[in-house]
Amino acid sequence: MLKAKPFVEGLLSKADITVNGPEPWDIQVHNDTFYGRVLRQQSLGLGEAYMDGWWDCPRIDEFICRLLGARLDEKLRGALSLLPIYLASLLMNRQSRSRSPVVAERHYNLGNELFRAFLDPLLQYSCAYFDGTGDLAEAQIKKLELICRKLGLAAGEKLLDIGCGWGGLAKYAAERYGSAVAAVNISAEQIRYARDWCKGLPVTILDCDYRDIQGCFDKVVSIGMFEHVGSRNYRQFMEVVHRCLRSGGTFLLHTIGGNCSTIGCDPWINRYIFPNGMLPSIAQISRAVEGLFVVEDWHNMGPHYDKTLMAWNANFQRAWNGLKGAYDSRFKRMWEYYLLSCAGAFRARSIQIWQIVLTPVGTPQPACRL
Repeated sequence: MLKAKPFVEGLLSKADITVNGPEPWDIQVHNDTFYGRVLRQQSLGLGEAYMDGWWDCPRIDEFICRLLGARLDEKLRGALSLLPIYLASLLMNRQSRSRSPVVAERHYNLGNELFRAFLDPLLQYSCAYFDGTGDLAEAQIKKLELICRKLGLAAGEKLLDIGCGWGGLAKYAAERYGSAVAAVNISAEQIRYARDWCKGLPVTILDCDYRDIQGCFDKVVSIGMFEHVGSRNYRQFMEVVHRCLRSGGTFLLHTIGGNCSTIGCDPWINRYIFPNGMLPSIAQISRAVEGLFVVEDWHNMGPHYDKTLMAWNANFQRAWNGLKGAYDSRFKRMWEYYLLSCAGAFRARSIQIWQIVLTPVGTPQPACRL
């Protein structure tokens, strides 16, 4: 204990973080067991200790940004307690058909009222595009418009949306562009909501694993779903898209990405937020599309996700009084830590958000629509 405390305090000082200090990014430690827990379990221990009330911080986003910006996470690698998580990722396909529904059951099926409380009216659970606006709802419409323009979407075209969420893009594309949309999902809560919300539009919501998608489409889009595919399945995912995309069509992939190739994700995020998730690297995506697609455009929107997550947290805090009957205080600490720590990670440039436009090999380059 005595050795753990000065070691952690010294480590944090390298990021200009002072334990029990006066700055908004300084953490206030309430339980000295915190230090040993962080050394043993690293990011998992840090997140769980916050959930348990062992520490607080007025600006968790800035704390995480400084921690990652100083690359302190790299100085604590190799904890034996995390070895089973690494081995599981190494030895098995954690995103197989049988395991893929886990994230839907444990995250996306938490309750539509929770997500409605902090998302925009179109229920966009992905990075907004704050181009000339500071308003979340307007920024999400700008994101949808940007995607439709990059796809070159036109009236009467058939659009496949892989991982459609609550159906916001499908509804937008059908209403604004006159597209016929097939939208794929495996979350029961989202499917139920999307079918009701898109009723009367040329939108079909399919309860379907991406590996089972059939048909031929003019355009394909996938927003915030590729993070659940896993490195063992990246190539198969791209082969499915290639099979379903007509000759001369366009595919847009919108995904969070990592700076380095990995086979797993942050242990705390894996346990509490996105089970079996994984952030692809540029190298992993490139290998997956090789021989199938030409990369037409690769747009890094990372700073926009920082703003999106901060807006979500502000909405969540305002809505909490109406939610606390269904969720306890530990859930509140878990959720705010999730949103704010991710904002800090984007701010530190530790993770990215990419929109990638791809066309099948041999397709003439589409006109720029940005």
